[in-house]
Amino acid sequence: MAIKTIITEPNKILRQKSRPVETVGEEERKLMDDMLDTMYQANGIGLAAIQIGIAKRIIVMDISKDEKKKNPMYFVNPKIKNKHSENFTYEEGCLSVPNYFAEIDRPKKCEVEYLDYNGQKQMLIAEGLLSTCIQHELDHLEGILFIDYLSKLKKTMIIKKLSKHKDRPDRIIV
Repeated sequence: MAIKTIITEPNKILRQKSRPVETVGEEERKLMDDMLDTMYQANGIGLAAIQIGIAKRIIVMDISKDEKKKNPMYFVNPKIKNKHSENFTYEEGCLSVPNYFAEIDRPKKCEVEYLDYNGQKQMLIAEGLLSTCIQHELDHLEGILFIDYLSKLKKTMIIKKLSKHKDRPDRIIV
């Protein structure tokens, strides 16, 4: 398994729509394993394949927050089938928008259909943080970042600051 480089905003790759996966085979399982290792290494709870430069409709997650009791989840070709009308506000961050956080309103509950790690069709009703994380990662598959939900001014300021950091490769961000 390999740790991949996470692409950060601004980068046009993050704005691409991801392609559906035809079948879940060895290549896709290796990609999901690498994505999970990359996500854990970066202390994230979710990662979409596009964030490592691969435009496939694949996301991985682990919202357990417990180092000893990991609970990885794999979603291939996920689709939200139903969203609850009640919203939930969560302070979101993103591995592709490092060091920035914002409160985002999303449906409190959603129903998602997907293929699992072995290519088996699954249905999941997600609530709270899991629902938020699924919706956040699904946005990545559509080329949307959480900062797109902010005002134009806030979004522009964040992108400008991120651009400045990219111009200084000698800087180490911990």
